[in-house]
Amino acid sequence: MSEPMTLGEHGAERIARKLAAVLEARGIGPVERGPVDNTPNNEPGDPEFHRQRRADWALKRWQAATPYRYQNATSSHPGVHEWARKVAADPRSAGFLLLTGPFGTGKTHEAYGALRRIADAGPEKYEFIAITAPDMYALLRPGGSERGTEYEVQRLKRIPLLLIDDLGTEKITEFTEEATYRLLNERYNESLPTVITSNLEADSRDEKGVRRGPDLTTTLGARITDRLRQMTTVIGMDGPSRRGAA
Repeated sequence: MSEPMTLGEHGAERIARKLAAVLEARGIGPVERGPVDNTPNNEPGDPEFHRQRRADWALKRWQAATPYRYQNATSSHPGVHEWARKVAADPRSAGFLLLTGPFGTGKTHEAYGALRRIADAGPEKYEFIAITAPDMYALLRPGGSERGTEYEVQRLKRIPLLLIDDLGTEKITEFTEEATYRLLNERYNESLPTVITSNLEADSRDEKGVRRGPDLTTTLGARITDRLRQMTTVIGMDGPSRRGAA
């Protein structure tokens, strides 16, 4: 059996030149190949196109559910940024976010800013409820909602993202402790991300174990704060009151 014929380098070049001459005679020039454009084309099928569509939709939901005062809220704390990044990437791995500090230090502004960062990331699903603790307890009391207490409890338990503002401002009662525990325990068990703001420290005890003043443990009870400790990013907000400077 004979060996397969090969053109060799010079033979291939001759054929290429002849082919180029034939194409040129027919008015067909060589194809110019420029650099490949790998930038997002912002068309259906491009991942960035779909992420931006989700972000636009989520931001509209954020604006619709955010009070006028916080429509320009942005978060500035690196710890809040990291928590928001985790929620956008994998909500059940993020845990709770607790922002503590005196009145007027920007906790609520930072909380709404965190929700905005999540919307800007274009998550696959974006649903949230934002409510103050006093309004939440009013809603959960018998007769507090036309749809019924149990309906409201289940709604707050299951919403993918929840913001509870000013937790700990209400006087602790058997009702408020039980309602708070039921809600946070369910969200803890289901690993649903939750933002909480409070003017109380998570734990005010010093190095000797002596409490310096009221904190979430003394106000809400040990059952609730034990749950919070296990999966919560705690960020203290301090500095002068922004309200006083406004």
